[in-house]
Amino acid sequence: MAEPSFAASSLVTVDDYESAARERLTPTAYDYYRSGADEEHTLRRNREAFSRYEIWYRTLVDVATPRLATTVLGDDVAFPILVAPTAYHRLACAEGERATARGAAAVGTIYCASTLATTTLEDVAVAAPSAPRWFQLYVHKDRAFTARLVARAKAAGYRAIVVTADAPVLGRRLADVRNEFCLPDGMLMANLVEALPPDLRDGAGSELARFFAARHDPSFVWSDLEEIVRQAAPLPVVVKGIVRPDDARKALDHGARAVWVSNHGGRQLDLAPATIDVLGDVARAVGDRCEVYVDGGIRSGTHALVALGLGARAVFVGRPVLWGLAAAGAEGVAGVLELMRDELIRAMQLAGCPDPEATRDDLIRRR
Repeated sequence: MAEPSFAASSLVTVDDYESAARERLTPTAYDYYRSGADEEHTLRRNREAFSRYEIWYRTLVDVATPRLATTVLGDDVAFPILVAPTAYHRLACAEGERATARGAAAVGTIYCASTLATTTLEDVAVAAPSAPRWFQLYVHKDRAFTARLVARAKAAGYRAIVVTADAPVLGRRLADVRNEFCLPDGMLMANLVEALPPDLRDGAGSELARFFAARHDPSFVWSDLEEIVRQAAPLPVVVKGIVRPDDARKALDHGARAVWVSNHGGRQLDLAPATIDVLGDVARAVGDRCEVYVDGGIRSGTHALVALGLGARAVFVGRPVLWGLAAAGAEGVAGVLELMRDELIRAMQLAGCPDPEATRDDLIRRR
């Protein structure tokens, strides 16, 4: 990839990207991206939990040419750091999700597009037509509409359907309530135009909370997942929002092909466990039945190494990508992903791991 035109030399951590993004975002948009639910215990736990882990590095291992390339549900990726679904990218960049898709494609990784995108899933596909991409699905009370979303993703060439399981209702995000968060005029949840209530702008508090209350289905249960699996076929279904080993096994028993350990970035249930703390238990519960992914608090390649060592096939990052997008569009997305990739390479070399498989086997221990 060509040298970025923005001042990437001064952005040497994800925190630097966040600072640059904050300067460019409106306060309401920054609060929307940054905040968590209620008192934000889970948001903080996701980050703080990494301090409880130690890397018991190996010495005198040939790490001259570390190999990061792997596969995720059969698709090749250049390194095991993928882009998580997040909403409303046009708040960060005029091109929105199109820029995110191009940035992810430029570095050889997968972008998972959100149901709540401000760009249609078809336009995202056109932006990076040769790159593998996934579609994240919220299940609506209108199951026919939900089925149409799945059909659209299949027709547009998405490679997997990711069913979010941890949002039967929307967590209360106090910053959005206080800011009376809503999308600016002329910006819509582009995939959901036909489903938007006519009075969505009416009322106090968060517009997104009103939409969830009107449209999302809190009665969605395991047996309903089987219908989504049938609709998605032959695409694999991934269940996102798992923190319990028994739920991970249930997801597989009802047709999922992979499980994604997530607490929604600390934006749903406050006092939920940090995802890195439950990852190992989930990975052991499913064994070799499926791939396991994780998100939550991953702000560096060293964090990614810890997650790989605890059983993740790949990690997903959400907010870091948004900070890159706000800082410099597609170039910023690629820049933050390259930064985390290079951090992962260095951490693997220092830990004596020539490839992702070498991160297993007692490399990571909890203090």
